[in-house]
Amino acid sequence: MKVAVIGTGYVGLTTGVCLAFVGHDVHCLDVDERKVEALRAGQIPIFEPNLLELMQEGLDRLHFTSKYEEAIPDSEIVFIAVGTPSLPDGQPDLKYLRSASESLGNHLSSPFTVVVNKSTVPIGSGNWVGALIRESQKVAGKNAPFAVASNPEFLREGSAIADSLYPDRIVIGADSGRALELLYTLYRPVIDQNFAAPAFCPRQEGFGAVALVSTDLASAELIKYAANAFLATKISFINEIGLLAGKVGADIQHVARGIGLDSRIGNRFLHAGLGWGGSCFAKDTAALSATAKEYGLGMGIVEAARHVNFSMRERVIDKLLESLKIIKGRNIAVLGLAFKPNTDDLRDAPAIDIIRRLRDRGVIVTAHDPIAMDRFRVEHPDLAGILSSTAEEAVADSDAVVLATEWSEYRELDWAALANTARQKNLLDARWILDSESMKKAGWNLMRIP
Repeated sequence: MKVAVIGTGYVGLTTGVCLAFVGHDVHCLDVDERKVEALRAGQIPIFEPNLLELMQEGLDRLHFTSKYEEAIPDSEIVFIAVGTPSLPDGQPDLKYLRSASESLGNHLSSPFTVVVNKSTVPIGSGNWVGALIRESQKVAGKNAPFAVASNPEFLREGSAIADSLYPDRIVIGADSGRALELLYTLYRPVIDQNFAAPAFCPRQEGFGAVALVSTDLASAELIKYAANAFLATKISFINEIGLLAGKVGADIQHVARGIGLDSRIGNRFLHAGLGWGGSCFAKDTAALSATAKEYGLGMGIVEAARHVNFSMRERVIDKLLESLKIIKGRNIAVLGLAFKPNTDDLRDAPAIDIIRRLRDRGVIVTAHDPIAMDRFRVEHPDLAGILSSTAEEAVADSDAVVLATEWSEYRELDWAALANTARQKNLLDARWILDSESMKKAGWNLMRIP
């Protein structure tokens, strides 16, 4: 099928590359000409394991352009995958969605086009996008038939290829049977798993057909928000239980395993620690709450999950104060900047928030990340001076170390040797990745949160 993807950010580029890999002809469109030129040269703007390799395998079916007239007219399906950042009131900023909708409306010319909201958008946005397209067609004197659909993404950064090729489910929503039929045809290779798996991302043994959830437009839009809110709540729940565990002397890891083995609960996302960050959970929970307010409803559980999550960042400060008593003028090393391992994404990264809170309290901060430091220099130029070229350099002469991102590289550090270079041996493992007995033998005063 002929497909266009508007936006070459994380979701858009991954979607385009994966659809090209399974056999579709894909135009990836971005208004940033420099980004387009870089993609044509084989350079990707994000760090995602194996994405570049997968792009190389589908290059004969993958095209990059900054011109709507090159990507849209012949496409049977057009994905809109533009950014929807949060506004101060929690609602997503839809200016990029508006611009994309109006621009593609001027260029639709296929006998029938399915316009797909891939961006996470408020409930009802499908109707709004349809209205914008019809208005732009009216102004341009066109009347090309189309239908709007929702196809939310459920990608985890760091494992986006596997999540795209071997998903738990595919959700498609539209109020047009023809649109649903075309989307089913588009995803047939993934649903049936009849494509040859890439060597660097093999199909798990026994993995079969993928479940397809075919529903109406509003339900598909709500599924995305509800899924992310539930996962965010699970993380905040185990952190809240962790606070109580610390008071009564219980082991939160044992508690999490004990409840996670219940098949009704499951063990995924029951990992105590610093909590969630990234581009999805904070933005989507805020948008869900803001949407509910429009209808006179409160999202008490969702709001509580947000409160607990962000309080974990201040909990780091509290733990450091318990150990150091005074942190003003202290040297504190932060290991890990990205919001999670295997990505360079710094959006709502807990480490960034913690660093700024520490500096506001007069702390001398040094920091390291194995992947995200180049992006950090660009996105946080005022903090670029805190970066150390190695983890060892960051830890040297420190009064405390905060392990903020669970990179495997940090598990493998020679912590005994690092203890000999630190001024004080205080180590806050905010992600619970280090063995407590080994750290104690190495001489560290190991702390954890919550």
